[in-house]
Amino acid sequence: MKREIARPYPDGRCFYCGPDNAQGLGLRFYHDEATAETSTEYLPEERFVGQGDILHGAIQMGLLDELMGWACYVHTGEMAVTTDMRFRFRRPLYIAGTPVRAACRVTGRDGPRVRMEAELVDAAGVVCLTATGTYHILPAERFEAVVRARPTGEG
Repeated sequence: MKREIARPYPDGRCFYCGPDNAQGLGLRFYHDEATAETSTEYLPEERFVGQGDILHGAIQMGLLDELMGWACYVHTGEMAVTTDMRFRFRRPLYIAGTPVRAACRVTGRDGPRVRMEAELVDAAGVVCLTATGTYHILPAERFEAVVRARPTGEG
């Protein structure tokens, strides 16, 4: 059964998911226990055009990075940061007035490292971008120090 994920983040300014960011995308994320998949949908906007009618690649990559963060949180119940991401652009993703779907699955965990794979699919079901990534779980105090630019000296 698919359910909406409650926002785990301490503030609402995130460009991708923050409700307090007037310029942001305001994405909402869902998790399906039956498929173990975390997902979101987004209607590409003209303001994010790259070349021609293609959604800018940086926006596409950011969608999957954000989604992986949410998937990691659902899987672990803890906050984490991106440590490695690899993307493969498979087809152009056009701004066509139809929503795109991003989906992610956790593929493994080794201590604080969580591995995932994700894809961005257009309205016709064509996979346009795939990604693999690793997130590193941080203790709550360390996460807060990182996001507030107050390094604790830990590596």
